[in-house]
Amino acid sequence: MAIYFTADTHFGDPHILRHRRARFGSVEAHDEALVAGWNAVVGPEDSVWHLGDFAAHASRDHCAAIFARLNGTKRLVRGNHDSNRVLDLPWAEPPVDSVRLSVPDAQGHAHRLFLSHYAHRAWPGLWRETRHLYGHSHGWLPDTTRSCDVGVDAWNDRPATLAAILARQEAAALVPEELAAHGLR
Repeated sequence: MAIYFTADTHFGDPHILRHRRARFGSVEAHDEALVAGWNAVVGPEDSVWHLGDFAAHASRDHCAAIFARLNGTKRLVRGNHDSNRVLDLPWAEPPVDSVRLSVPDAQGHAHRLFLSHYAHRAWPGLWRETRHLYGHSHGWLPDTTRSCDVGVDAWNDRPATLAAILARQEAAALVPEELAAHGLR
């Protein structure tokens, strides 16, 4: 069982095509490509943390139909577009505004994570090596050594593994400001 992270799928959202039209010509093509990308990496026994904006401007029926087609056990950190049509989906646990958790890597080493839809300049646990995963910025904010955007715009329209996220953070040139001020990475 693997754990994945994603955000900003914006299923059913005609407005997202302003940002993604080069990749998708229509909302239907957008949704089908994101479902295919998700299911290409996430298996039925895997778990996915969705960090907000699952859908926008879509009907309850459309949200439910897309949700049912996606592999894995799904949890939601609420985003600014996640209204009741999204919050009422059968998530594994009730949606939250943010969450702190510990996730083991392939070697069994636990990594502390702070998940939020929004990027933070500082976050709970920053000084204790907690890494921050977020969405909302659609790949426009640069990664730091401790934080990155896990949205589909930043990850080739697919959920990302912890190993891939850690590798991106390790390769990042920017350091969170609080740490950099003290000469830390």
